[in-house]
Parts: sequence; C-alpha cells; structure tokens
Amino acid sequence: MITNSNDAITTVDKGEIDRHSKLMPDWWNSHGSIKGLHSFNSHRIPYIVNGLIVSSEKRNSSKPLINKKILDIGCGGGIVSEALAKLGAEVTGVDASIVLIDLAKVHSNVDPEVAKNKPIYYCSSIEEHAKEFKNQYDAVVASEIIDHVANVELFLKKCIETLKPGGKIFITAPNRTRLTQFLMIFVAENIVKAIPKGIHKYEKFVKPDEVKALLEKNNCEVNNVHGLFYFPIIDMWQWVYFNTLWYALQATKLC
Repeated sequence: MITNSNDAITTVDKGEIDRHSKLMPDWWNSHGSIKGLHSFNSHRIPYIVNGLIVSSEKRNSSKPLINKKILDIGCGGGIVSEALAKLGAEVTGVDASIVLIDLAKVHSNVDPEVAKNKPIYYCSSIEEHAKEFKNQYDAVVASEIIDHVANVELFLKKCIETLKPGGKIFITAPNRTRLTQFLMIFVAENIVKAIPKGIHKYEKFVKPDEVKALLEKNNCEVNNVHGLFYFPIIDMWQWVYFNTLWYALQATKLC
C-alpha cells in the first residue's frame, strides 16, 4: 500500500528537499556519494531513447532526441537533464530545491556540448508546473523521485497532465521489498556507504504494481516494466529478469 505523508495535498516533502540539498557540494562528483546516479545514466538514458525513438537509424545517430520536448521532474543538479540535452532533446528540469536548481543552471555551462542546448530549469513542484504546462511534453522522466514525494498519486496525476496525448512517462524506482530494505538501506547506505545514509525511507518505496494502477487510473497504458540491479561496490547497473530490487517502467498517455 502506498503511504502518503498525511494524505498531503502537495507533492513536496520538505524533509526530502533538505536531505537532497545537503548533497549539493558532491552532486557532480561521479566518484562521490551519489556516484550511483551518474553510473545509472548508462542504462536509463538508452531506456528513454529506445522508448521514444522507433527508427534504429535515428536511435544510433548522435542526436536521436532532437525535437523531443522532455520534462525531467525531480531533476536535482541536472545529471539526467544534461545527458538528454546532449542527445538533442529540448529539456525542462524541475525540482523543488532552489539549491540544486541553482547548481544545475551553473553546471549547464561546464560542458560545451550542453551549453549549446541548455536545459531550462525551474524551482517548482510538479503541481505548480502542470498549471502552466499542460499537454506540453513528448516525455516525462521521473527517475529516482517517486519515493521522495509527499503524495505519489498526486505526483503521477500531475506528471501525466503535462504529457501530450501519446507521450511517454519513464519511471525508475526501488521496489518496496524486504530485500531492497536490506541490500539498499542496510548494506549500501550503512555498510558499503555507496549511497548517502538516510536518503531512503523503506515505507516510502512504491511497488511497480501500485504505480501501474495509478497510471492506468489516469488514462495511461503501461508498455513495459524491467528489473534492475545495482552493484554498489563496483558501481555498476545491470538489467535483470526480476524487479524485486529496482525497476524501470514505461507508459503511454492514451488521450
């Protein structure tokens, strides 16, 4: 069962914002405390490209996402936003942390390739953004965010509102299982220290079936769900046949 904070009428969890904002000094250190988010791009970016682009020729081009408008919600300091921008996408990054949004704006000048096609960044919640940007995006990317919001149902509903009919939503998240609690929180956070301690709360994890039900309730069709495994000691991700630990989910807005 999904547990929302006091049935919140906002998606913003101030405690989560504060915890993530404190990671700002280390955000762009690919060997630092959030190195797993950097290495994750090796899997989640191709997953997004493959979900949006049908033509194999275009997939293999240097700019396969050109003319695609993508919302990266919960963008933090811009790790996913910049990767998508380098592939030609028109990226909008939204996050409720002003500290991380300011970092993302500054860092977009570091890589000359990103600087040519800078993401647009807003410090906002998804519910505020959706008021102005309904039916705007070809894709919404919600990567490693749904277990950090105050109201998952509201969050997904508003994400879908920003999508054009036929647009795609891509979600990655840890599953709510005892194995995830043990390996991700106890081992990865407290023993191996490959993930910042205290950044995840087991009770806020969301099962893929729960996400699927909410997406279908909001007129989306789930296209696929894939399992992922993270090896924290060697900082490597791998697709697996089970989604007990992590999953990637893709769905299409029907109308």
